[in-house]
Amino acid sequence: MTFSVSERAVLVIVDMQQGFDEPSWPRRWNRRVDENGLEVLAAFRASGRPVIHVRHDSVEPESSLRPDSPGNRFRPGFAPEQGEPVVPKSVNAAFIGTDLDLRLRRLAADSVVVFGITTDQCVSTTVRVGANTGWRMVLVEDACDCFDLPDGRGGTIAAESIHAAHVATLRFEFAEVVTTAEILAALQPDPRGLADTGLPLAR
Repeated sequence: MTFSVSERAVLVIVDMQQGFDEPSWPRRWNRRVDENGLEVLAAFRASGRPVIHVRHDSVEPESSLRPDSPGNRFRPGFAPEQGEPVVPKSVNAAFIGTDLDLRLRRLAADSVVVFGITTDQCVSTTVRVGANTGWRMVLVEDACDCFDLPDGRGGTIAAESIHAAHVATLRFEFAEVVTTAEILAALQPDPRGLADTGLPLAR
């Protein structure tokens, strides 16, 4: 079945912040995360669909994402445009302790398209909580990124493996998983001039 994007889909961008580039973080794997994310963002804006930016305001004093740190800023190209709200959070899931759910309801959203950093933490928990609260969640897998992870036994699990495992879990239980190319194709104007209604969400 061809993937479609509803006219009432909302793009939620999770933690695309500069602090993840600081050398204190382990190795990341996806060199195209910014490029792919910017393409999805541009396509949503061109389609007139809403965009919500999630920003992690860490409460950890040494975090590169704390509000008074330069790393708290959005990555180049990801700054909100006029009318695009920012939802600050201090935990992993963007639905916890924020007004994200209320904003989506006020927009009459029927699906939530998500990408960002990191796949295994804030992206994954946001998708899981969103799905558990009834939203149709869509993950853009190649516009996400994550880090190598210590395995607790002196070894390291490669970021690519972390990403693959979490994407597989989200696909199996919590979300539709698509690529940047599939999103861009779905957002192309219908040559017949018909609106794409996408898939309905039972709430």
